[in-house]
Amino acid sequence: MVLSLKAILFVALHLLPGMKSSMVNLNNNGYDGMVIAINPSVPEDEKLIQNIKEMVIEASTYLFHATKRRVYFRNVSILIPLTWKSKSEYLMPKQESYDQADVIVANPYLKYGDDPYTLQYGQCGEKGQYIHFTPNFLLTNNLPIYGSRGRVFVHEWAHLRWGVFDEYNVNQPFYISRKNTIEATRCSTHITGINVVFKECRGNSCITRQCRRDSKTGLYEAKCTFIPEKSQTTRDSIMFMQSLDSVTEFCTAETHNTEAPNLQNKMCNSRSTWDIIMNSEDFQNASPMTGTDPPPHPTFSLLKSKQRVVCLVLDKSGSMSLEDRLFRMNQAAELYLIQIIEKGSLTGMVTFESSATIQNYLTEITDHNAYEKIIANLPQAAGGGTSICSGLRAGFQAIIHSNQNTSGSEIVLLTDGEDDNISLCFEEVKKSGSVIHTIALGPSAAKELEILSNMTGGHRFYANKDINGLIDAFSRISSRSGSITQQAIQLESKALNITGEKWINGTVPVDSTIGNDTFFVVTWTIQKPEIILQDPKGTKYKTSDFKENKLNIRSARLQIPGTAETGTWTYSLLNKHAKSQMLTVTVTTRARSPTTLPVIATAHMSQSTTHYPSPMIVYAQVSQGFLPVLGINVTAIIETEDGHQVILELWDNGAGADTVKNDGIYSRYFTDYHGNGRYSLKVHAQAKNNMARLSLRQQQNKALYIPGYVENGKIILNPPRPEVKDDKAEAEIEDFSRLTSGGSFTVSGAPPAGNHTHVFPPGKITDLEAKVKEDHIQLSWTAPGKVLDKGKANSYIIRISKCFLDLREDFDNAALVNTSRLIPKEAGSIEHFEFKLEPFKIENGTKFYIAIQAIHEANVTSEVSNIAQAIKFIPPQDSSVPALGITITATSLAIWGLALILSIF
Repeated sequence: MVLSLKAILFVALHLLPGMKSSMVNLNNNGYDGMVIAINPSVPEDEKLIQNIKEMVIEASTYLFHATKRRVYFRNVSILIPLTWKSKSEYLMPKQESYDQADVIVANPYLKYGDDPYTLQYGQCGEKGQYIHFTPNFLLTNNLPIYGSRGRVFVHEWAHLRWGVFDEYNVNQPFYISRKNTIEATRCSTHITGINVVFKECRGNSCITRQCRRDSKTGLYEAKCTFIPEKSQTTRDSIMFMQSLDSVTEFCTAETHNTEAPNLQNKMCNSRSTWDIIMNSEDFQNASPMTGTDPPPHPTFSLLKSKQRVVCLVLDKSGSMSLEDRLFRMNQAAELYLIQIIEKGSLTGMVTFESSATIQNYLTEITDHNAYEKIIANLPQAAGGGTSICSGLRAGFQAIIHSNQNTSGSEIVLLTDGEDDNISLCFEEVKKSGSVIHTIALGPSAAKELEILSNMTGGHRFYANKDINGLIDAFSRISSRSGSITQQAIQLESKALNITGEKWINGTVPVDSTIGNDTFFVVTWTIQKPEIILQDPKGTKYKTSDFKENKLNIRSARLQIPGTAETGTWTYSLLNKHAKSQMLTVTVTTRARSPTTLPVIATAHMSQSTTHYPSPMIVYAQVSQGFLPVLGINVTAIIETEDGHQVILELWDNGAGADTVKNDGIYSRYFTDYHGNGRYSLKVHAQAKNNMARLSLRQQQNKALYIPGYVENGKIILNPPRPEVKDDKAEAEIEDFSRLTSGGSFTVSGAPPAGNHTHVFPPGKITDLEAKVKEDHIQLSWTAPGKVLDKGKANSYIIRISKCFLDLREDFDNAALVNTSRLIPKEAGSIEHFEFKLEPFKIENGTKFYIAIQAIHEANVTSEVSNIAQAIKFIPPQDSSVPALGITITATSLAIWGLALILSIF
């Protein structure tokens, strides 16, 4: 039975909200399709699989009760890496892959990285990318530190699935409450404990003292630590400390601590985690299960990764003769076969127009001869109609004929043509178990094309006027196995329109993490240029060193012998023709060695489809292993169907679209819509002038490491956690360049072009900070734009109150601060403003709450900012406190407290 197009569209549009295409869906209260994937570098260990099963079984029951009998885990797939031995119980995967898994099991990049965490950088309520557990976490006893693994899993699942955030704050462990008490940052406040400073530890005992107040902030000193009571009565909250036996629920509106300076309050406008969860798509139709019986235990499927199987399905219909499309397709396909696809992959090729032809059955890519056999059959002429289903069916046949299963195989489908019958093979595609990557070439490519990639978990790309668009798309389709050191990395992709008989120069940095299997490729539109390439040591390569394809596809390449020299490579191109022509330069490489983790960049939009005037967010992640790369220039290039390009600098400043500062996720709002249809995204990440650095700090959005508990009046400490000292929190990293495609997205409901600025308000300020200096209050924040995070706001409204709720619930009626001399700066700038506290009376202990709005020139205002707190604190003359002399059974303690900032979100 063929599914209706309307039904397929609905499914497709909900399968791919962003980069990840999770296969999880909720049916009759049970989650189906969760994938837990083990990285190929993890040594084989049966205990690992057993512990994963036990964790999920426990998590399912805990989740069921935490959600008030609404959801549980029904079936789970565990993806075994190709590096492990085969067993009879291991089944063939379909679309499941390491890159698209919901949970990954992988070694940390550094020794102190065993904290379970979720890669989550979207807005409130948006799904995360993946949960990361280390083998060490899964194989050792962490019960005293994190609680049981099942409880930890539910904490992380809430991050991943429902987009809620942590209710603790390692950087701001204390705050001053509305009742003028110093409280530990937590939810709920009913969780009890003590606040102490550890003076010294000898053997199995430590001496503590009471925490003193900091003379500048009025808070406890930096070394003060909150130690929870082991025995509690409160049942919430899982997003604070799931390790406590009594904690079985999420914070609700009744128990939520709106004052705590944590990420949940900042990102979700002080709404409770349960409120966000209940508003998620999962819970719109998930009523509590009736009866009193627990749900059945999850069932597990063990899937073993297989050798990579890829079939190119390429359009050669009549329209491919337009705008050099056939040439461009062949150039990109050749590059893919020679430079991108991993050695050992099985590769075939099909061409199609009204009918399809199998050009190559599967061939194992082992050497130069293997891919030459496929390249020789690239189409040389275009003609006929467009039958996408014929191409796909022939692709499946090519795979099956070679004694391979379509399940788990990949098809790269490229077409520029319209096809009204594409829906006729949707059911076949679904049953095949194959992953379909789609490349739409030109504005007339079938509108339903992306449904194929959405329903199978494949990539989706769009290429049109950008002559390098096809090369960038093919370069992004790498192995999904998790073996990063085997994947090709794109360093350069530049199109240069050079006038007749003119030279042009360029540089490409090759850093020490890469250099193996390095190719420089030059393409042209009229005549082969003169080429000079020089490595950092002065060795020169000339035009004659660049090999040209026999098929005359206007492409020449040079493979650098051995490992490419580290440093700056320089190239020069001479257009020998009298007329202007377009030349392109593409550089690809791989990791320097199997043990060297390269710096990589990935990019995607916050959604794959949007309806104007909803803004979208561009995300780019730059990392080495699991460590964020900071201090670099990241630029997004977004192109529309008519060739209009928007260039957007992305920021990692923790303001506007960016969730957390310095986490290696560079973000920015995109609002410059120019008509409907497909848009493509490309991101260029560059480290220049030795400014880049590697962050060695712990990840955000993780299970809290508990230093110890109070039991029967004594503090029982957990084993120490390896810490990163502030002076070693960052490492230098050399200059580099990375280029990656972020795929395509589709826009509807947009005006043709022009000024849409009146539609979008200024961005919300989320990092307002305040402090009292004598009789003044000093404020600082990151400037929003006139349009979200672009341009300059027209003016600011600042209001102040001694009552927190006045600002939170009735901002417009709070006392107004005179801002006539405050002129907004450009978005992303740091604003400073100081004003005198009139007519307020300032005494010791007086607290003030301040919030701010930005105004658009059309009188459109931003959301109210986070609420900052400032307190007038005069320390007592004698601040000494006698030691309490509490004996502690301990070895050591991991200190939570760092620099404190008074800010309530």
